[in-house]
Amino acid sequence: MSITDKYGQGFTSLDYGETPDLKIMGDGLLLMAGQSVMRFVSATARNAALTAPVAGMTAWLNSEKLLTVYDGTAWVAVASGTQAWSTPTLRSGYTANGNSNGVPQYRIVNLFGEAVVMWKGGLNVTYSGGAPVSNGNFLNSPLPVGARPASRRTVTAACSAVASDSLSVKLDFNTDGTVAIVTQSGVQPPWVSLNNITYSL
Repeated sequence: MSITDKYGQGFTSLDYGETPDLKIMGDGLLLMAGQSVMRFVSATARNAALTAPVAGMTAWLNSEKLLTVYDGTAWVAVASGTQAWSTPTLRSGYTANGNSNGVPQYRIVNLFGEAVVMWKGGLNVTYSGGAPVSNGNFLNSPLPVGARPASRRTVTAACSAVASDSLSVKLDFNTDGTVAIVTQSGVQPPWVSLNNITYSL
């Protein structure tokens, strides 16, 4: 008589004295694949292979560096691998380490099951006609596709309190990968902090 695993996962084996059945053993091995951590090159490859996932399936995505679980409705990220900081090139008129906040950098991380972009560092800002140069766009090149939000994300960022009439400015993270500093008329802080800035993708 076949026996079932003690963990309630539905795997069966043969008891002592039974004639080996390679079909039963093979089916058991195939069943285990769907209840282990599967590995795929990307989310696209996972979705192509698992067209009818069931709740509890777990898959690692190598390109995205995410561990995902199917919750019965959708694949959700539950953890992420090492996400290195990227250092963007700044446009003319902007320099790094504003107010000794460090070099501007960003990375994509998993926060409560959602991919977000996290920033750190600071900028020194120059002005022309009362507004930040280049319409506030401080990046020399747009952010890569993976770091661009699905819709504009507007956040507040700390700025100089000594040399400014405001304690903060607005940052617009746009779908085309550009990022713009927006200030009020006449407000010209010499530096802007990017520390603790995050936005959802």
